[in-house]
Amino acid sequence: MPHEEKDPANPAQRSPKIKIVKDGPYAVSGGLPLGTDVIVSNQFGIGLRWEQGEDFPHKETYTLCRCGHSRNKPYCDNSHIGSGFDGTETASREPYLDQAETIEGPALNLTDANILCASARFCDRSGGTWNLTRRSDNPKFRETAITEAGQCPSGRLVARDKESGRPIEPELAPSIGAVEDPFTECSGPLWVKGGVPVESADGTVYEVRHRVTLCRCGRSRNKPFCDSRHLPSGQRHEDAEENER
Repeated sequence: MPHEEKDPANPAQRSPKIKIVKDGPYAVSGGLPLGTDVIVSNQFGIGLRWEQGEDFPHKETYTLCRCGHSRNKPYCDNSHIGSGFDGTETASREPYLDQAETIEGPALNLTDANILCASARFCDRSGGTWNLTRRSDNPKFRETAITEAGQCPSGRLVARDKESGRPIEPELAPSIGAVEDPFTECSGPLWVKGGVPVESADGTVYEVRHRVTLCRCGRSRNKPFCDSRHLPSGQRHEDAEENER
């Protein structure tokens, strides 16, 4: 079969990318699948598992709401125009590891960049991912810590092989999930999976990571990334996590 060269003008052959529009939406290209991801919690709000919700019709390009005012969520309907939405990007351009602290365990390490927390609460099970890491000489605790860290949509938590430092990541195909959280009765961030590049309005590409969460309520102080401000202050994970660490 002859080699088919890529045609940059053909949308079907473009690599997936998310481009941030200044004070506007996220412009998605490359045919990224878009769906809904639902946080399934127990009666106390602890995250148990992800459940796949609605899939949206496939599109090669589309724009997603960033201001929180669209009447056609998750898509943009231009409500940002005239709303006073300030989409100024304030997130650090430093690599993830420069923003993270390392929790060392006997058989596993965990890196934690607290500023990226999206309050999905999967890290609260079984005594918390941090404590499980510190007790990772127990194979069951090690496995649970890896699972919990991998369920963190923002990639705030990353489990790492003790010897090599290699990240232990779940298998996630490039896609976007609009997070819904029935326990808190809130719509969460956009969960970007599989190492999709996110390009700033000024043309800079943020560090490409396997899991990131993008703000879609317009209130984050760490734009474009989620910082849990879609939730009321008393429901943000940062208010309770110190008890588990």
